[in-house]
Amino acid sequence: MIITIFRARVRLEAHDEYVRLAARMGELARQVPGYVSHKCFIADDGERVMIVEFESERAQRIWSERREHMEAKHKGRASFYVQYRVQVCTVQRESSFPSRVPLAALG
Repeated sequence: MIITIFRARVRLEAHDEYVRLAARMGELARQVPGYVSHKCFIADDGERVMIVEFESERAQRIWSERREHMEAKHKGRASFYVQYRVQVCTVQRESSFPSRVPLAALG
């Protein structure tokens, strides 16, 4: 499994457009064979952290090189971000408790 951690700070004036484009990117990512999941968290200080999971490095690379995603990355650097950091990681070990049941199903 490949995990991408994307940390960013978005310009206040670009927030609405960023949210729309991020939603579109989520739709497109789900279409990539090997996509597992993604979630975004916003810290109290405004930093956004997105965690994206793909089954393989190949699937992650397909996503990374998809034309519309590349255009969105360019737009982000030009218009949205005050700063960002991307880390692409390979899962070395994984465990879960009680099982891989979605949290929403646990009540």
